Amino acid sequence: MPTPEKKLLSALILTLAASAAQAEEFSTSQVKVKVDVVASGLEFPWAIEVLPDGAYLVTERPGSLRLVRDGKVSEPIVGMPEVAADGQGGLLDIALSPDFTTDRTIYMTAAISSDGGTGTGVIKARLAQDERSLTDVETIFRMKKGGNTSRHFGSRIAFGPDGTLYFTIGDRGDMTRGQDFMDHAAAVMRINTDGSVPSDNPFADGAKALPEIFSKGLRNAQGMVFDPLTSGIMTAEHGAQGGDEINLVKAGRNYGWATISYGKNYNGNKIGAGTEAEGLEQPAHYWDPSIAPGALAVYRGEMFPEWRDDIFTTSLKFGLISRLDRDAAGKIGEEERFLDAEYGRLRDIVVAPDGALLVTTDDPEGQILRISRAENAS
Repeated sequence: MPTPEKKLLSALILTLAASAAQAEEFSTSQVKVKVDVVASGLEFPWAIEVLPDGAYLVTERPGSLRLVRDGKVSEPIVGMPEVAADGQGGLLDIALSPDFTTDRTIYMTAAISSDGGTGTGVIKARLAQDERSLTDVETIFRMKKGGNTSRHFGSRIAFGPDGTLYFTIGDRGDMTRGQDFMDHAAAVMRINTDGSVPSDNPFADGAKALPEIFSKGLRNAQGMVFDPLTSGIMTAEHGAQGGDEINLVKAGRNYGWATISYGKNYNGNKIGAGTEAEGLEQPAHYWDPSIAPGALAVYRGEMFPEWRDDIFTTSLKFGLISRLDRDAAGKIGEEERFLDAEYGRLRDIVVAPDGALLVTTDDPEGQILRISRAENAS
């Protein structure tokens, strides 16, 4: 019979072996990376945010918010309002208040039901000190007109340097809504953190467009960040059959959907006027065929100095990460792809405080992946 000491040693060896088996190494053009599975068992994780102490808040599309610390996934955090979890809808993005360490406030986007159908909304709440519940929960924005489809909610959030809140809304599966400026669909929105309209919004008076609209004509942007290189908002947008786009979004501009597109209708027909039209903005980059971008990050970490200011986009369609090289002026150059179909559909991507990349997998048994520099990387 093995002694208790030998049993403990055997268990430790098995644990270390299992941990080692989770880590895989992959070569990129500039550096070798290591991928660790740091948490699993999440149900369609849509977004991840890193708390000041290094733990993660993770949204699950069916409607739960969970805390992940040291690889352990918590029970659902109590106090989440009901969301419309159907198709692409549900609990979607999450962002911490810029003053989270003092106010413990979080912002979430979700599909919310109303009399007019289902639309994108923004929820504000406080995370309790024990991290088990939410308090002061309120919906600070509701889409003016919902829809009866279960797709194209957009829903990424980004804070501007002035503390205003930007978020995206898709065309709700109806391309005719893309050019209606009295419709929140197919747009980037900008509001204050109490839900009010900033006085310097491009349509703040509501005369030519709904006052919350910052820019229009974006089909279904599921990636958005504040870009430190260009000091502006950048989005990653789903096209139709082809025509996924990276756009540098500016106040009051029209990005064309569905008058122009680099994609085609699913029946193969041309969309609108083609790829260009007067007064409509061109993308900074587009993909054809589509990669189905799940999220967007600009790299400003210390772990990979080779990648400074490069753009990273996850792909739901191919299960890969796309890296777009940029020069000092922000011009996009060559694309590199890695992790091709190794972990399934990839959803969110964020740069962790230590410079690693955190990625969620879009799966009923979803995972959090940590991409770090391999120890033997030059």
